[in-house]
Amino acid sequence: MAHAIRKNKALLARVRRIKGQVAALENALERKLDCAAVLQQTAAVRGAISGLMLELLDGHLREHVAGRGVDDRKVEKELEPVLRMLRTYLR
Repeated sequence: MAHAIRKNKALLARVRRIKGQVAALENALERKLDCAAVLQQTAAVRGAISGLMLELLDGHLREHVAGRGVDDRKVEKELEPVLRMLRTYLR
């Protein structure tokens, strides 16, 4: 996953934010907070995980599926509809 290595610092920052959000969710459950607060925190965690997944998929598709040596404009034209669909699906 060369793309993950290049973006390692940013990906680790995302994971650490997710870790904080999961800790906040755990805290909300331990404190027996209102259902709405727990659901909101759960949705935030889900959104953060989806964002991480999109970042990894984007890099993977560009690096490994589209391949090297292919015209960048063609890659962008072919990948953008797929990435747009994934962004919609993973919300």
